[in-house]
Amino acid sequence: MRNFKISIDLSDLYLELVDLDMREFTQPFMLVFIEAENPDDACFEVISRIVQIILNNGKTIENRILCRKLKNKLRIEKIYSL
Repeated sequence: MRNFKISIDLSDLYLELVDLDMREFTQPFMLVFIEAENPDDACFEVISRIVQIILNNGKTIENRILCRKLKNKLRIEKIYSL
């Protein structure tokens, strides 16, 4: 397993994410460190973590819609292999 440093941009959804209790993803522009087999798996892991945090706040319709928006509006700017 390799380590990756991923630069993500949540600025399009930041105002909707502020109200949720998201301990890891609190800024609109962030760096995340992931251990994965390849860069595609690392990107999938980041998205999966954010979706799980949103759904742990409650499985309401609003949170499910937010997860759909997240998959379309989340931008992964750079992936660095460490």
